[in-house]
Amino acid sequence: MRKTGYAVASGIDSADVKEIQHSESGPVEQEFPDATVVPTKLPRGTRALKCGLRTTVVLCLAVSFVHVLLVFLHVAPANTVSKRYSPLINAWVYPFFEQNWRLFAPDPESVNRQILARTAHTGPDGSVQVSPWFDLTAVDRSAVVHNPFPSHTAQNMLRRAWAGYVDSHGGDDKAHTERALMMQKYLSNIAADRATARENGTFDFIQLRVVTLPVPAAGSEAGNRPPAPVENRLLPWWKVTRHGK
Repeated sequence: MRKTGYAVASGIDSADVKEIQHSESGPVEQEFPDATVVPTKLPRGTRALKCGLRTTVVLCLAVSFVHVLLVFLHVAPANTVSKRYSPLINAWVYPFFEQNWRLFAPDPESVNRQILARTAHTGPDGSVQVSPWFDLTAVDRSAVVHNPFPSHTAQNMLRRAWAGYVDSHGGDDKAHTERALMMQKYLSNIAADRATARENGTFDFIQLRVVTLPVPAAGSEAGNRPPAPVENRLLPWWKVTRHGK
């Protein structure tokens, strides 16, 4: 009774006393049962973008792993795995990822090769029109001379294509392996693209002639006589996709 009377005399009701007692014991956690936390959902476009990004990263990692594995099997000593999957390895590596060690053991050229091409077109009446020979090597050389930043295409594409053709064919112009057929197609496509930039009409066939000349001696020993050709190799006519207009 004394407590009640004291509370009334002080002007504080029992509810206020209970609140003060609770506050003296420390902070009181208040719960709001009616409030619910709603998880925020990402927009559909954002989710699709994240899914596509993850898929792209996974594909890039997978392709990188396969590329490193195939190149490693290509440069590694011959083993059971490389022999078994040799066609697959060669199809991936050649001609764009070919590996060689010429940077560390250079083999300077002792000859100059002049690659010429001509095209042929069959008319509606069955007549065959053959173009004059034009020098593909001279076109590349003119793109390199006096150019401080010559492109890799002008410097090496045609030369490397011919080197790959010789390595896969030898002295025979018949393709006996898949790699030889691929290098033949690669060389003919390069020649056809160069011919398209030069020719005005259409053509269905292309033929190459490779003249091999020795590197002339320096100084007065060379004289004014042009070097005699070491080899004059005439390749057969190759059927190509119709080029030109």
